[in-house]
Amino acid sequence: MEFSIKSGSPEKQRSACVVIGVFEGRKLSLPAEILNNAAQNYLADLLRRGDMEGKAGTTLLLHNVPGTICDRVLLVGLGTEGEFREKEYLKAIATAAQTLNETGAFDGTLYLTELAVNERDIAWRIRQAALIVQSTLYRFDRFKSKKDEVRRPLRKVTLIIESRADLAAAEAALVQGQAIAAGMGLARDLGNLPGNICTPGYLAEQALALSREGGLKAEVLEQKDMEKLGMGSLLSVARGSRQPPKFIILRHSGGKARQKPIVLIGKGITFDSGGISLKPGAEMDEMKYDMSGAASVLGTMKALARMKLPLNVIGLVPSAENMPGGDASRPGDIVTSMSGQTIEILNTDAEGRLILCDALTYAERFDPECVIDVATLTGACVIALGHVATGLFANNDALAGELLNAGQDAWDRAWHMPIWEDYQEQLKSPFADMANIGGRPAGSITGACFLSRYAKKFAWAHLDIAGTAWKSGKDKGSTGRPVPLLTHFLLARAGMA
Repeated sequence: MEFSIKSGSPEKQRSACVVIGVFEGRKLSLPAEILNNAAQNYLADLLRRGDMEGKAGTTLLLHNVPGTICDRVLLVGLGTEGEFREKEYLKAIATAAQTLNETGAFDGTLYLTELAVNERDIAWRIRQAALIVQSTLYRFDRFKSKKDEVRRPLRKVTLIIESRADLAAAEAALVQGQAIAAGMGLARDLGNLPGNICTPGYLAEQALALSREGGLKAEVLEQKDMEKLGMGSLLSVARGSRQPPKFIILRHSGGKARQKPIVLIGKGITFDSGGISLKPGAEMDEMKYDMSGAASVLGTMKALARMKLPLNVIGLVPSAENMPGGDASRPGDIVTSMSGQTIEILNTDAEGRLILCDALTYAERFDPECVIDVATLTGACVIALGHVATGLFANNDALAGELLNAGQDAWDRAWHMPIWEDYQEQLKSPFADMANIGGRPAGSITGACFLSRYAKKFAWAHLDIAGTAWKSGKDKGSTGRPVPLLTHFLLARAGMA
């Protein structure tokens, strides 16, 4: 997708389609009023006749509008003017992108980016518009023998700003939006790949490919390396699979040499059968998404490298496949983690924490500024928060606050959950230092409490994305979350948000 930024009146745009907004009650937005005046009330007359009400998500495509030099004009419903905020803005951009792609218009000029959005500045509006356009048009048809062809797909989008004084900020935001979209695209592609393609080895290959793009250095630890490091917890998960585990390390060194790195850790279970504690067969195919944490870390690393952020960031991806093979871990087995702490495995389907705990211990060697792990950790988080918010747990309130703010800025929201010491009681084991599950009550919290035992030497946050990493049903597929949240967090840390 090609993007550009311009300023100017809508009736003077030589474009395949000019996009303007209409509020509910048939009220024209300011760009629509300007175009309406040039068209001698042509738009107002249409609205008066009831051709469009302005309800959010509705559109009306017009041809040969008088007083204009564009081929088409697309009216997009914005909903009630007094309630037009971030959610409504993003919906309007998505609706415009989808409709443009279906009209046969090769290019589109969006005046929606001029709209006032709940005190959001032009940089936010441009960044989000670029991201939403590309996210809306994303398709994953790699394995279809017959592709779903669009007659004449949208190829170019011009984003309009009100004043040329905003050009520098808008252009910088456009670069950011495109980088975040590229990171989300990678995360979605990896998530949507089937488990027979996207193995731990495949994830390692993708990390190496990212390093060849520039801006990142990659290293892959093999099973023998993990054995030497004493990663007994991680290795216990991989025992039932023929796919060897991988431990991926990606480095972005954009900051000063002595600047402490931010470490991102992504859970990379490329397929989760549950192991001996086998999952039910219904919807087990969706367990290919159990590496969405890994995908989001790889996507974030791609985005920050493209943005050339002046930060030192390290991405760690512990990756394995959880299968019920003859050598698989059994309920009741006891393993020793890299930290030396022992774990009684009461349920082999609580495997994500078993690979993450060794990655958290490995992160200590970097003397990190902070550590954030990302994982489709618990079904309990879906019960608690549904598919709207990511579960956020942290041992540092300031870090939690940064992530919450980043989620609001990115409209990739999270909700702060407790990890009070009281919950640690549920992880007690009579035979080992801890059990890997704490029973049904507060399952997402006890999962985070387990991880917190390995994060005592640094500021740490855990993002449980079990409810937000993918969608089921007719819109089934990876969402690419929380790449926007993580990238906005990094932008803020770099002073560029």
